[in-house]
Amino acid sequence: MPSLENRQFIEIEKPIKELVDELKEIRQRSEKNSKVDYSSTIQQLEQNILEKRKEITLHLNSWQKVQMSRHPDRPYTLKYIDKMCTNFVEIYGDRGVKDDKAMVGGFAQLDGETVMIIGQQKGINTKMRQLRNFGMANPEGYRKALRLMKLAEKFNKPVITLIDTPGAYPGLEAEERGQGEAIARNIYEMIRLKVPVICVVIGEGASGGALGIGVGDKVLMLENTWYTVISPESCSSILWRSWDKKEVAAEQLKLTPDYMHGFGIVDGIVPEPAGGAHWDYDEAAQLLKKELIPLLKDLKNKDVNERINQRIERYSKMGFWDEL
Repeated sequence: MPSLENRQFIEIEKPIKELVDELKEIRQRSEKNSKVDYSSTIQQLEQNILEKRKEITLHLNSWQKVQMSRHPDRPYTLKYIDKMCTNFVEIYGDRGVKDDKAMVGGFAQLDGETVMIIGQQKGINTKMRQLRNFGMANPEGYRKALRLMKLAEKFNKPVITLIDTPGAYPGLEAEERGQGEAIARNIYEMIRLKVPVICVVIGEGASGGALGIGVGDKVLMLENTWYTVISPESCSSILWRSWDKKEVAAEQLKLTPDYMHGFGIVDGIVPEPAGGAHWDYDEAAQLLKKELIPLLKDLKNKDVNERINQRIERYSKMGFWDEL
């Protein structure tokens, strides 16, 4: 993860940035003047930074959680795989068009058990973001994901998906190659997979782009993430013809983990390190791993047909409606 001095800060982290700048200045003074002991001041500032990290994330509103989910230092799918798993073997291509770099996946070992782990991958810098298409998969990305799920089913290995996308790629070429059909096919096939499926929203969970790898026996969300049919900016532009109401849209969409858990869309909320997952990749991964292992054990002990029927029933019950 980036060192304290090299971190990027978003608007809501401004008080932390001020403390970090002060700490940087004190450390520079300490290096220049070894006769003066700055250790207690440095220690106090580090403690203040930790307390401020906790304080800032204590009462975030919906729009602020959206901002946190997009933090430029936030860990992405490959980082979680690296920190949680061993012996990861990435598998490429959809056997039809090409390998979509926005979707990654392969076999890995989680606490000694082989699993198929799949997720959207955003880039860590400008060049990588372009290569990964900002985490927006094309149809071949979803077809690759389905190929990997079917491979997991063949070898009777559980599937874990990590969701982090602003949406499926909306370009003309994606539509020409069947974007809607690819996502619909994944939803149809995932609900009938014979192996345990756990889905985790680790960042942005937007629209069909998230649903394309989002159907499972259990669905979790990290603390500072969101999950809904449309991004707040797009919702604002449709309803008010402007992005200016994005904060209002975020609140009205009820897209945060507490709402999703209350609606029964997700089964649990995974805590993040103080200040967000971007502050400690190791801790963020271990907190997620701690939730995944007991869920996998529980799901593996269930009968296959019982598990599939429960999955179908789970999604059939979602939503609110009135019958006349």
